[in-house]
Amino acid sequence: MLVIAKEPLPGRVKTRLTPPFSPQEAAALAEAALADSLAAVAATPAARRVLVLDGAPGPWLPPGFEVVRQCPGGLDERLADAFAHCAGPALLIGMDTPQVAPALLTVDFADCDAYFGPAEDGGFWALGLAEPDPALLRGVPMSTPVTGAVQRERLVDAGLRVRDLPRLRDVDTAADARAVAALAPHGLFAERLARCGAAARR
Repeated sequence: MLVIAKEPLPGRVKTRLTPPFSPQEAAALAEAALADSLAAVAATPAARRVLVLDGAPGPWLPPGFEVVRQCPGGLDERLADAFAHCAGPALLIGMDTPQVAPALLTVDFADCDAYFGPAEDGGFWALGLAEPDPALLRGVPMSTPVTGAVQRERLVDAGLRVRDLPRLRDVDTAADARAVAALAPHGLFAERLARCGAAARR
Protein backbone atom coordinates (compact mmCIF):
# COMPACT_ATOMS: atom_id res chain seq x y z
CA MET A 1 0.00 0.00 0.00
CA LEU A 2 1.29 3.43 -1.01
CA VAL A 3 0.11 6.84 0.17
CA ILE A 4 1.45 9.91 -1.65
CA ALA A 5 1.19 13.12 0.33
CA LYS A 6 2.55 16.55 1.19
CA GLU A 7 3.55 17.56 4.68
CA PRO A 8 0.51 19.55 5.92
CA LEU A 9 2.06 23.00 6.29
CA PRO A 10 0.13 26.30 6.04
CA GLY A 11 0.39 27.81 2.58
CA ARG A 12 1.60 24.54 0.99
CA VAL A 13 -1.51 22.36 1.15
CA LYS A 14 -5.20 22.77 0.37
CA THR A 15 -4.73 26.31 -0.90
CA ARG A 16 -8.10 26.15 -2.66
CA LEU A 17 -9.72 26.07 0.79
CA THR A 18 -8.51 29.63 1.43
CA PRO A 19 -10.85 31.39 1.66
CA PRO A 20 -13.13 30.67 3.46
CA PHE A 21 -10.57 28.99 5.72
CA SER A 22 -7.27 30.49 6.83
CA PRO A 23 -4.02 28.85 5.69
CA GLN A 24 -3.62 27.44 9.20
CA GLU A 25 -7.13 25.94 9.11
CA ALA A 26 -6.54 24.54 5.63
CA ALA A 27 -3.35 22.87 6.86
CA ALA A 28 -5.20 21.47 9.87
CA LEU A 29 -7.84 20.01 7.55
CA ALA A 30 -5.12 18.55 5.31
CA GLU A 31 -3.46 16.96 8.35
CA ALA A 32 -6.78 15.42 9.41
CA ALA A 33 -7.45 14.12 5.90
CA LEU A 34 -3.98 12.59 5.81
CA ALA A 35 -4.38 11.05 9.27
CA ASP A 36 -7.72 9.47 8.31
CA SER A 37 -6.23 8.13 5.07
CA LEU A 38 -3.22 6.66 6.88
CA ALA A 39 -5.50 5.08 9.50
CA ALA A 40 -7.50 3.37 6.74
CA VAL A 41 -4.31 2.06 5.16
CA ALA A 42 -3.01 0.90 8.55
CA ALA A 43 -6.20 -1.16 8.97
CA THR A 44 -5.90 -2.71 5.48
CA PRO A 45 -4.03 -6.01 5.04
CA ALA A 46 -0.71 -5.29 3.33
CA ALA A 47 2.82 -6.65 3.24
CA ARG A 48 4.25 -3.09 3.22
CA ARG A 49 2.83 0.34 3.94
CA VAL A 50 4.77 3.21 2.39
CA LEU A 51 4.24 6.96 2.75
CA VAL A 52 5.71 8.76 -0.27
CA LEU A 53 6.16 12.18 1.28
CA ASP A 54 7.00 15.70 0.14
CA GLY A 55 8.31 17.15 3.40
CA ALA A 56 8.98 15.71 6.83
CA PRO A 57 6.89 13.23 8.82
CA GLY A 58 5.06 14.51 11.90
CA PRO A 59 3.08 13.19 14.86
CA TRP A 60 0.22 12.36 12.47
CA LEU A 61 2.20 9.39 11.09
CA PRO A 62 1.13 6.09 12.69
CA PRO A 63 3.60 3.27 13.30
CA GLY A 64 4.18 0.63 10.65
CA PHE A 65 4.89 2.93 7.69
CA GLU A 66 8.07 3.28 5.71
CA VAL A 67 8.70 6.86 4.60
CA VAL A 68 10.11 7.51 1.13
CA ARG A 69 10.90 11.00 -0.13
CA GLN A 70 9.09 12.14 -3.28
CA CYS A 71 11.32 12.64 -6.28
CA PRO A 72 11.50 16.00 -8.09
CA GLY A 73 9.31 16.64 -11.11
CA GLY A 74 5.66 16.75 -12.05
CA LEU A 75 2.99 14.67 -10.38
CA ASP A 76 3.18 12.01 -13.08
CA GLU A 77 6.90 11.57 -12.38
CA ARG A 78 6.31 11.44 -8.62
CA LEU A 79 3.57 8.83 -8.96
CA ALA A 80 5.71 6.80 -11.34
CA ASP A 81 8.61 6.93 -8.90
CA ALA A 82 6.35 5.78 -6.06
CA PHE A 83 5.54 2.60 -7.99
CA ALA A 84 9.22 2.16 -8.82
CA HIS A 85 9.79 1.39 -5.12
CA CYS A 86 7.52 -1.67 -5.36
CA ALA A 87 8.53 -5.17 -6.44
CA GLY A 88 5.05 -6.68 -6.28
CA PRO A 89 1.35 -5.74 -6.43
CA ALA A 90 0.69 -2.23 -5.12
CA LEU A 91 -2.25 0.08 -4.56
CA LEU A 92 -1.62 3.83 -4.33
CA ILE A 93 -3.91 6.49 -2.88
CA GLY A 94 -3.51 10.17 -2.06
CA MET A 95 -4.44 12.27 0.97
CA ASP A 96 -7.55 13.91 -0.48
CA THR A 97 -10.15 11.20 0.29
CA PRO A 98 -10.43 10.91 4.08
CA GLN A 99 -13.73 9.04 3.64
CA VAL A 100 -11.85 6.01 2.30
CA ALA A 101 -12.32 2.80 4.29
CA PRO A 102 -10.25 -0.41 4.58
CA ALA A 103 -12.96 -2.36 2.72
CA LEU A 104 -12.40 -0.17 -0.35
CA LEU A 105 -8.64 -0.68 -0.16
CA THR A 106 -8.68 -4.45 0.23
CA VAL A 107 -8.08 -5.55 -3.35
CA ASP A 108 -7.30 -8.88 -4.96
CA PHE A 109 -5.32 -9.02 -8.21
CA ALA A 110 -6.20 -12.69 -8.84
CA ASP A 111 -8.35 -11.89 -11.89
CA CYS A 112 -7.21 -8.43 -12.93
CA ASP A 113 -4.02 -6.50 -13.61
CA ALA A 114 -5.01 -3.05 -12.39
CA TYR A 115 -7.45 -1.22 -10.14
CA PHE A 116 -8.64 2.26 -10.99
CA GLY A 117 -10.49 4.58 -8.61
CA PRO A 118 -12.02 7.53 -10.47
CA ALA A 119 -12.56 10.88 -8.73
CA GLU A 120 -15.55 13.14 -9.28
CA ASP A 121 -13.31 15.97 -10.52
CA GLY A 122 -12.04 13.89 -13.44
CA GLY A 123 -8.87 12.65 -11.76
CA PHE A 124 -8.36 9.45 -9.82
CA TRP A 125 -8.05 8.68 -6.12
CA ALA A 126 -6.56 5.19 -6.38
CA LEU A 127 -4.41 3.23 -8.78
CA GLY A 128 -3.41 -0.38 -8.31
CA LEU A 129 -0.95 -2.36 -10.41
CA ALA A 130 -0.28 -6.08 -10.15
CA GLU A 131 3.09 -5.47 -11.81
CA PRO A 132 4.13 -1.88 -11.08
CA ASP A 133 5.42 -0.19 -14.23
CA PRO A 134 6.37 3.49 -13.86
CA ALA A 135 6.01 3.98 -17.62
CA LEU A 136 2.23 3.59 -17.25
CA LEU A 137 2.10 6.96 -15.46
CA ARG A 138 4.82 9.06 -17.04
CA GLY A 139 3.42 11.63 -19.46
CA VAL A 140 -0.18 11.45 -18.22
CA PRO A 141 -1.44 15.06 -17.89
CA MET A 142 -2.22 15.68 -14.22
CA SER A 143 -4.75 17.96 -12.53
CA THR A 144 -7.01 18.26 -15.57
CA PRO A 145 -10.64 17.21 -16.12
CA VAL A 146 -9.42 14.32 -18.32
CA THR A 147 -6.58 13.02 -16.14
CA GLY A 148 -8.53 9.97 -15.02
CA ALA A 149 -9.76 9.12 -18.50
CA VAL A 150 -6.25 9.37 -19.95
CA GLN A 151 -4.74 7.28 -17.15
CA ARG A 152 -7.37 4.57 -17.44
CA GLU A 153 -6.97 4.50 -21.23
CA ARG A 154 -3.22 4.12 -20.74
CA LEU A 155 -3.87 0.99 -18.66
CA VAL A 156 -6.28 -0.48 -21.21
CA ASP A 157 -3.96 0.31 -24.13
CA ALA A 158 -1.22 -1.61 -22.32
CA GLY A 159 -3.45 -4.69 -22.42
CA LEU A 160 -4.22 -4.67 -18.69
CA ARG A 161 -7.45 -6.04 -17.27
CA VAL A 162 -8.80 -3.10 -15.28
CA ARG A 163 -11.23 -3.32 -12.39
CA ASP A 164 -12.91 -0.05 -11.37
CA LEU A 165 -13.31 1.06 -7.77
CA PRO A 166 -16.16 3.33 -6.64
CA ARG A 167 -16.04 6.98 -7.69
CA LEU A 168 -15.04 9.21 -4.76
CA ARG A 169 -14.97 12.94 -4.16
CA ASP A 170 -11.63 14.64 -3.47
CA VAL A 171 -11.38 17.45 -0.94
CA ASP A 172 -10.38 20.49 -2.97
CA THR A 173 -12.93 23.17 -2.07
CA ALA A 174 -14.99 24.07 0.99
CA ALA A 175 -18.03 22.44 -0.63
CA ASP A 176 -16.02 19.27 -1.13
CA ALA A 177 -14.92 19.36 2.50
CA ARG A 178 -18.51 19.57 3.75
CA ALA A 179 -19.71 16.79 1.44
CA VAL A 180 -16.84 14.45 2.35
CA ALA A 181 -17.21 15.11 6.08
CA ALA A 182 -20.88 14.14 5.81
CA LEU A 183 -19.84 10.79 4.32
CA ALA A 184 -17.48 10.05 7.22
CA PRO A 185 -18.96 11.94 10.17
CA HIS A 186 -16.95 10.09 12.81
CA GLY A 187 -13.53 10.68 11.28
CA LEU A 188 -10.89 13.17 12.36
CA PHE A 189 -11.51 15.20 9.20
CA ALA A 190 -15.19 15.77 10.06
CA GLU A 191 -14.25 16.69 13.63
CA ARG A 192 -11.60 19.16 12.47
CA LEU A 193 -13.97 20.71 9.92
CA ALA A 194 -16.62 21.22 12.59
CA ARG A 195 -14.06 23.01 14.77
CA CYS A 196 -12.90 25.21 11.88
CA GLY A 197 -16.52 26.01 11.06
CA ALA A 198 -17.29 26.92 14.65
CA ALA A 199 -14.27 29.24 14.76
CA ALA A 200 -15.39 30.91 11.52
CA ARG A 201 -18.85 31.60 12.97
CA ARG A 202 -17.49 33.30 16.12
